[in-house]
Amino acid sequence: MPLLPTRLLLLPLLSLLVLPFTASAQSKLEAPPITHENVSYGDHENQILDFWQADVDGPAPAVVFIHGGGFTSGSHDKVSAAKVTQYLKAGIHHISVEYRFLEHAPFPGSHEDAIRAIQFIRSKADEWGIDKNRIAAYGGSAGAQLVAYLAWSEDFASPASEDPIARESTRLTAVAPLSAQSTMDLDWWVENIPGYDEPHRSVLGGLEDGDVIIRGLIHELSIINHITSDDPPTFMAYGMKPDDQVPTDKKKADGWKIHHVNFGIAMEERLRLAGVEAILKYPEIELPFDDDVDFLIHHLTR
Repeated sequence: MPLLPTRLLLLPLLSLLVLPFTASAQSKLEAPPITHENVSYGDHENQILDFWQADVDGPAPAVVFIHGGGFTSGSHDKVSAAKVTQYLKAGIHHISVEYRFLEHAPFPGSHEDAIRAIQFIRSKADEWGIDKNRIAAYGGSAGAQLVAYLAWSEDFASPASEDPIARESTRLTAVAPLSAQSTMDLDWWVENIPGYDEPHRSVLGGLEDGDVIIRGLIHELSIINHITSDDPPTFMAYGMKPDDQVPTDKKKADGWKIHHVNFGIAMEERLRLAGVEAILKYPEIELPFDDDVDFLIHHLTR
């Protein structure tokens, strides 16, 4: 489905999507040295990425990280050193991507950046020793939405384009969206997310709910709408059990609601109905994979 050209922002809602674990989840260990730092894949200062090259002979798989921050903040520098190290030890290149925020470009600017970044990475395959057929991605919250959008949408490659980068595929081998919101339809949130009892009507920018443009945009940015049978294996993770109670602390409760496991349950059901391998992790559940790293390494190296 093509991206919708619009200058209508979802900022009042998305400003809440700053992932609480973004800072706490980052390893205090020092990351391995970056092979290629702040490489530009576009003209904007935020359109940059870091590349860590695994010590391997011949083309190797790669994993791409896209950070969270509600599409308003965050940094490609805020990456887990432990995860980078794990991937490199497994013979997998690691790439961390920055993108434009809403203050720089309205939707779907961030999604267009994610598309361009993947295509740029594939265009560097020969130079950087990347196996084009083995690229996976992971990210949290807003970054989770972006990697799932890449994984579950149709291929954005434009074979007839005069731009060689635009001719590259955006398909992924496997994906790990962490604490992702399945939909931007706030009526669904009210009906399905514990404690979320008042939709942010300002998300519609003062327009009526039935406005074709804004409803179309919400549908396009709701990743659950893109799930089809040809999607790659997917690992999702959330920080609470389905029957956990809403935290009493308001700040914790706000983050808890907008990263609730019910989003993942809805996506897991849709993925499995489509015949896609889907793993949903939350506390106290036994799974065949320890975490997203274990899952992605499995699918990139098997």
